[in-house]
Parts: sequence; structure tokens; C-alpha cells
Amino acid sequence: MDNLQALKTRVKTKAGELGFNLFGITTPEPPPHTDVYRAWVDAGRHAGMGYMASERARSRRANPRLILPTCRSIIVTGTYYDPPAGPQPAGAVEARVAAYAVGEDYHRTLVRRMEALAAYIEEQLGRPFAHRIYTDTGPLLERELAMRAGLGWIGKNTCLIHPSGGSYLLLAEMLLELDLPPDTPFDSDHCGTCTRCIEACPTACILPDRTLDAGRCISYLTIEEKGTIPTELRNRIGAWLFGCDVCQQVCPWNLRFARSAPDPAFAPRGILDPLQLHRFLELEAGSWRSELRDSPLERPRRMGLVRNAAVVAGNTGRADLLDRLEMLMMKDEEEIVREHAAWAIARIAGARSVETLKRALASEPSEQVREGIQRALSSISRR
Repeated sequence: MDNLQALKTRVKTKAGELGFNLFGITTPEPPPHTDVYRAWVDAGRHAGMGYMASERARSRRANPRLILPTCRSIIVTGTYYDPPAGPQPAGAVEARVAAYAVGEDYHRTLVRRMEALAAYIEEQLGRPFAHRIYTDTGPLLERELAMRAGLGWIGKNTCLIHPSGGSYLLLAEMLLELDLPPDTPFDSDHCGTCTRCIEACPTACILPDRTLDAGRCISYLTIEEKGTIPTELRNRIGAWLFGCDVCQQVCPWNLRFARSAPDPAFAPRGILDPLQLHRFLELEAGSWRSELRDSPLERPRRMGLVRNAAVVAGNTGRADLLDRLEMLMMKDEEEIVREHAAWAIARIAGARSVETLKRALASEPSEQVREGIQRALSSISRR
């Protein structure tokens, strides 16, 4: 045990050198609250994320040893990223991206760092060892594991919150066949009677059991949703082009303790420095990745990003974007883009857009898009 404790100490120090701010170890026993996860899936709260609902996915999340049969301990790390900018004057922000997503894709960054940590452990042992590395992509209940590894508690907004650092954290895990001493679980709940995150959520997606109705969450709608964003939720998305930080921005633990964590990997870059909405409306099918390579914003692909940009344009009322929106409505190859562009045009131009929308309706080959244009026209008549 002494040798393993000494190894754990060295590994923790190395993790800090690699850029991990938090470090803890837990066992591979079934995570607590697995029943909450199963009930969440059974209720359909996972929306279109079918990969979370299969029996195989459920079983592996409930038992990490089904991922690595020889697993004897799990390293959990937390990496801070810079909090988002504070409240802005009305009209000052034309589009927003979740703070974690403005730089390099954290999946790449954290996996590289975890691989370096695994290499260090092999060097210390003088031999290879079986392990698996994940960061938000594997079948793990990672916040449950992080809580059991002593990194914080799961807040009412479903985020892991560290008592002296807040929730602007990225988690990564390593399952390993070494029996490293576990840390003391974080058993306290420091949310108390506070409900600021629940009250602030624009789409009322935060549920009483510390889960989300994913189908209403802005992060889901702008990242995971591959189809049409429900019409009744579009105006609630506001200026969020990708993701959402609202429930974290209002959290008292972030207002008091969120850490500025400069990290070159997560610094704003490319098309996000500065973020200009019109550039996302102008993404071209053949070259859209050029400024987004290795960015989290690759996930929704070109269709999702332009769709989101059209919604934001409609919500911000940018009349200077009407020409581009009309071009998208009339000529874009993606049906979903055409329909969302029509919605945005109706929001921005109102009665002045009726003739434009009618022309598009007359030439539109897709029944789905025609229905969307009809809804846009009806919304104008109801004003």
C-alpha cells in the first residue's frame, strides 16, 4: 500500500504539471444514483441521444468493469476553463458560444494529456498496464465518478461543482488495472435552497431530480439536435449559437469562486475571435471546416451551425442580415436551413417579408419547408 500511495502522489503531481487542476481516484464499483439515470432514459428525457438508451449503454454506465474487466481503480481529473464574459448591455452581443467551446476541442486536448499521464504511469511502473481513457465520450456516469473521487457535488443544474472553484470544469477519466488508493467521496450538497439556475433557464429544462429534459436544453438543441428546432423554443434560444452557459452564470458558487484559468488550448481562435454572426450564415458546404478544424463547433456540422445562426439572427433582429437569410431560404441545399431562414426573416421583417415568403413558398419543392414558411406567414398575421 505504501508503494501505491507514493505512486498516487507522484501521479497527482504529474497530472498538475500536465494541466489538470483537480485529481481524484475512485473505485470501479457501480456508481451511485444509477437508478436516476435509468429513470431519465425511461422517461425519454435523453431526446434524440439514442446512444445513451441502449441496454448495452445502460449496463456499461452501471458497471465500469464491463468496459475494462481488469479495472481496479479510476482516475478522475478536472480542468478549469475561463468563465464566459459577464452580463452585456442590451444589444451588445450579437451571438454567443458556450465558454468551453471557443478554443480547441477539449476532447482532443484532455485525451492527449491523459495519454501523457498514462505514459508517465507506465514509466513509473516499468511496464505497460491495461487502461481506458474517456472525456465525455464514453459510457461512464462521469459526474457520479467525479463526486465519488472527491472532486465536488452534482448541482441542481446537473453540473459538477467544486466548492472552491465552481463548475466551469471539464472532466476526464482513466480506468486502470492498478489498485490505487481511492479518495474520500464528496458527500455534501451545497446547493441548499437555492434555485437560481432553475429560475434562470430560458427553456425551463432543469428538472427537480438534478436531471435535464434534454429536448428543451439549449445546449442539446444547438449541438445534438440534427433536425428542426421546435418553433416554440426558437425565441428562447436568444443569442446562443452553440451551447449555453446561463445556468452556470447565475450559480452563486461561480459568481464567488469561478477561476480564471488561462490555457492556450482553450483561448478563442479562428472564426470565434471575434465572433461575428454573419460569418456563420455564410459558411459554404465545401469549405466550412477551414476555420473550425479541431473546434467543438465541428459537431453540429455546417447544417446545424447555419440553422443556429438563422435562429440567432431572428432573435437579435438584425435587418442587415436579411439579404443573406433570403438567399439561404431560396437557394440553400439543406431543407432545414431554408425553413429556419424563413422563420428568421418573418421575425426580423414582419409584414414587410410577406411577399418574399410567398415567393419562396411558390417555388419550394419540400413539403416540410413549405409548412415552415406557412407557419412563418401565420406568425406575421397574428402580430
